[in-house]
Amino acid sequence: MAVFPEVYKAISYIQTHLYDEISLNKLADYVGYSPFHFSRIFKEQTGLPPQYFISSLRLQRAKDLLLKTELPIRDIGLEIGQQSLGTFTTKFTQKVGVTPARFRKSVQSVKDNLNMLKELQTHHLITKPYGKYNQISGTIQTTEPFEGIIFVGLFSKPIPDSLPLYGTLLVNSDHFAFNMVEPGVYYLLATSVPWQMKSADILLPEETFRYKSNTPFIVDIHVTVPHLEITLYKPRLDDPPILVSLPLLMEQFIKRMKQG
Repeated sequence: MAVFPEVYKAISYIQTHLYDEISLNKLADYVGYSPFHFSRIFKEQTGLPPQYFISSLRLQRAKDLLLKTELPIRDIGLEIGQQSLGTFTTKFTQKVGVTPARFRKSVQSVKDNLNMLKELQTHHLITKPYGKYNQISGTIQTTEPFEGIIFVGLFSKPIPDSLPLYGTLLVNSDHFAFNMVEPGVYYLLATSVPWQMKSADILLPEETFRYKSNTPFIVDIHVTVPHLEITLYKPRLDDPPILVSLPLLMEQFIKRMKQG
């Protein structure tokens, strides 16, 4: 993956001016590029257009405000540029998987779910697969010793801002597999939660080890996808935020295990 210092400079600017109006022209001018060239290198490095990246960071800021302040939900929506409570609630729920109110309250149950998962010694599909197509499999390693759970998913975009189309939760395992994956274009994304991680940090996973493929792979019934080998790394400035609720994926996993 190409690395452009100008992209890091732009992201640093975005983070310090998140509540301001940030246009493409303003960002491009800030780093000394034309809007077209800046958009191209930004998407090449992050996988996302600049405005989509900005919107994702603002929603991440909303998650932070929900956890760390007592501001009314409507006010938090206004803080990130959403003009109505309904619009903010809808967008938040689509990206995170739960409503803002539920997200704010879920801190109480996260640790219990993590303790339940610690007792497991296997991996299981989070999302129910459908169709009769290819199996996608691979192995995961980390740049540092790690003990905990690992989330792996196939997504339609190079950002975890929705439930995965196919998802696996690994407990004490370095192998993952998605069965009966329908033909399509997918991005492989992964992150991790160590056993000792605090509940608030699980809800707002800014420092978790992760993996993101900027380049999608194509699943076709006539082509075998090779075994995938990925390495989780420490988060980088150009990584988009993890918006989907990790506790929600944990709850889905536990529910499926109880159902047998």
